[in-house]
Amino acid sequence: MNKIFLILSASLLLIGLGNTAFAQFDDKLVVLETEQGTIVIEFFFEDAPNHVENFISLTESGFYDGVLFHRIIPGFMIQGGDPNTIDGDPSTWGTGGPTTSVDAEFNTIKHNRGIVSMARSADPNSGGSQFFIVHADSNFLDEQYTVFGRIVTQESFETLDKIASVDTASQDRPQDPEQVKITKATTINRSEISNLLELDAPIRTESIITPTSSTVNQQFESTEHEIGFSVPEGWLLQTPDKTQANAPDVVAVGPKTGSMNPVISLTVQETGDRTLDDLIAEKLETIKPVIEAGNLKVSSQKKTIINGYEAYVTEAQGYFSSNGENFNVRFKEVMIYDTEKFYTLAYSNGLGDFKSQLSSFEETLDSFEILTEGSSNGDSTDESSTEEGGGCLIATATFGSELAPQVQQLRELRDNTILSTASGTAFMSGFNQFYYSFSPVIADMEREHPLFKEFVKLSLTPMLSSLSILNHAEIDSEEEMLSYGIGIILMNVGMYFVAPVIIIYKIRK
Repeated sequence: MNKIFLILSASLLLIGLGNTAFAQFDDKLVVLETEQGTIVIEFFFEDAPNHVENFISLTESGFYDGVLFHRIIPGFMIQGGDPNTIDGDPSTWGTGGPTTSVDAEFNTIKHNRGIVSMARSADPNSGGSQFFIVHADSNFLDEQYTVFGRIVTQESFETLDKIASVDTASQDRPQDPEQVKITKATTINRSEISNLLELDAPIRTESIITPTSSTVNQQFESTEHEIGFSVPEGWLLQTPDKTQANAPDVVAVGPKTGSMNPVISLTVQETGDRTLDDLIAEKLETIKPVIEAGNLKVSSQKKTIINGYEAYVTEAQGYFSSNGENFNVRFKEVMIYDTEKFYTLAYSNGLGDFKSQLSSFEETLDSFEILTEGSSNGDSTDESSTEEGGGCLIATATFGSELAPQVQQLRELRDNTILSTASGTAFMSGFNQFYYSFSPVIADMEREHPLFKEFVKLSLTPMLSSLSILNHAEIDSEEEMLSYGIGIILMNVGMYFVAPVIIIYKIRK
């Protein structure tokens, strides 16, 4: 199965001109020797000349010898190149680099599997020595990070998969650092490598046609289940006959852009006095045989708070056969818990196309409402939140815009970092109850008035930018979470309240 997965993933790069059409025969390549195998990197000299020169220079100086891949997120990327990982404290991993930096050379090459790109802080011109290799297509990074190379041998892809599969601890650090060490990094001429793959020109954001996201969603309400949510305009909404308890009650099928159609489904079931922990235990027992058979690999499972309700989020990848065809499918499933019922919202798509509709699923999730009064989280639903529409004002304002990737990154930050601490979870629980008391009303106004939506989007931009700081912070304790959190809250209070008051005062004076 792993071999087929590797071939299918690598084939995503096979569009355009052949490798030999744009690469010079005697170009320099870099060879990274690791405990898991060898990685060979070729470079895009014309797209990022300064980054290529910097990477080759560091390699030839011995800078990368002994460093680790210190941040490993399967299904996303592996990151390395920090000299602090040689003998520094793990709490400093991700903060080190050379004394000089490289200015951004953002280009149109898409962050597809096997791409090598430069890591950076909030400052676009802060690239140094840290780089990452994309494990699965991550196009929300496109044109925001500098792509300067890609891996070019079969062994390189196999090594990438092996490193991505090692056990990790907190902050996505490897449990056994020796497993992911770069023992030696050297440069070599292209003519000296005999096993290069015949890869085509890299896929670019300007060279393919992608479906245009619609900013108008279809609203769905069910009086039977007393719920409401939205799905993308143009998706086929169905309410199939429920043949068994765990069969979907509502299914939305999107247009096919890859090997399969994207699907968003909702399943409503009775809790039967079971707690969320009981339901989680049952879920794990149900999928255990599929995991043991090797047909399903769970990448993450975690409790969280969604729209003020307890929830459990599962992300997984499965390999299935249907009508003689084989499919690599990626899933995201969210179980939302209420006293009498629990609601399972799920999104599935082909592995290579999963990211393309993930923001659509997140907006569906944000718009989900339980229309009954007196839910388990103690909220009392008023008329404004039970009317048709509703949802998250941030998701509605940024859906399909240039801010959508940033919002997606903040969702991942919330789930992976903020909600991993008790103080973060407590804050999000209180914030959600406050936020969703008015958010659906504003989201409806955004849908009805495009100019108002643009105003909200502009108003949100400073806040989203300030929250992005947490993407580059190493948070290892409750104290650090509180410190960063309070700092960012005070920053936003200053931007939205103190600064306007001072400006108005000075104008009037």
